[in-house]
Amino acid sequence: MIKLHDKYFKPFLREEQILAAVKSIAQKVAADYKDEVPVFVGVLNGCFMFVADFLKEYPYACEVSFIKLSSYQGLTSTGIVETLLDIPDNLEGKSVIILEDIIDSGRTLKELIHLFNNTNVKEYKVASLFYKSEVYNGEYAIDYVGIDIPDKFIVGYGLDYDELGRNLREVYQLNQKHMINLVLFGKPGAGKGTQAAFLKEQYNLKHISTGDVFRYNIKNSTELGNLAKSYMDKGDLVPDEVTIKMLQDEVEKHSDASGFIFDGFPRTVAQAKALDEFLRTKDMKIDATLALDANDEVLIQRLLERGKVSGRTDDQDESKIRNRFEEYNQKTAPLQAYYESQGKFHSVNGIGEIEDITRRLAKVIEEL
Repeated sequence: MIKLHDKYFKPFLREEQILAAVKSIAQKVAADYKDEVPVFVGVLNGCFMFVADFLKEYPYACEVSFIKLSSYQGLTSTGIVETLLDIPDNLEGKSVIILEDIIDSGRTLKELIHLFNNTNVKEYKVASLFYKSEVYNGEYAIDYVGIDIPDKFIVGYGLDYDELGRNLREVYQLNQKHMINLVLFGKPGAGKGTQAAFLKEQYNLKHISTGDVFRYNIKNSTELGNLAKSYMDKGDLVPDEVTIKMLQDEVEKHSDASGFIFDGFPRTVAQAKALDEFLRTKDMKIDATLALDANDEVLIQRLLERGKVSGRTDDQDESKIRNRFEEYNQKTAPLQAYYESQGKFHSVNGIGEIEDITRRLAKVIEEL
């Protein structure tokens, strides 16, 4: 995903798909106009990449000019089409092909038709690289179409969001605001923290680590921190309702987030149910639980190497590591069954390059 201004956009069309569509349009136009010299009129600003690549594919003699219209501000059309650069004067008696980057509602096309009806051109036709057939009013014929796309706001390959994104070689579509809440599981050494850091940046999520939340509250002597410490000092488990209240405070502190990654909680089915109930009060839910799956022997070697650097004694003793794995298995198994019953449990291969693992996780998230 990419971020332009305040919006996130996700991949939509690859460069090779776009160039294939441009080539297809150029070939069709060439077949119709090979015996004359047409004038290609690009509609600025969005058409500049389309026109440049189109001309590279067009095999015969031609002329090129530009016109500039505007009807968009930000994500929406103003409904008013302004002519900022008028039709050139030397088109009389010539065949004109208007090159549009995108046709959606048809307002801009209507203005183009009006402008060219008042000229003495031999004929004019319209070629549009992108075409939103489901919203086009159908008033005028579009003679050449590259790619029929759904009614989504797109950027890239000349198209912009408040002037950003025009230089992208591929096309991205607006990622509609959708809150994503994840629970991240993983054995010690599986790279849970590393992946959480990538995911929170990529999807504008808030990473809530139970350990970090506890340490913050205890260090700052908050009411909840002092309460939790009173249990810990007696060797008792901190009640679930205290932990849930800490998490609730974290969620409410970050209401602008597009979702949350819960790390280290829940650890039991009772905690999972408590988390679900809390999220329901916020009109939220857990969308998926992601478990980084990794071979024990690979992780043991990884932790032993980490122990040499970190100095952590629990990373230097293989028997302690195996005990931690067994504890993880015992705690996670019931949770796996709980989330599987909801269709929310996803096991992801956690071995390989960091970027590859991130892509695997992203694939699951994109399909939610």
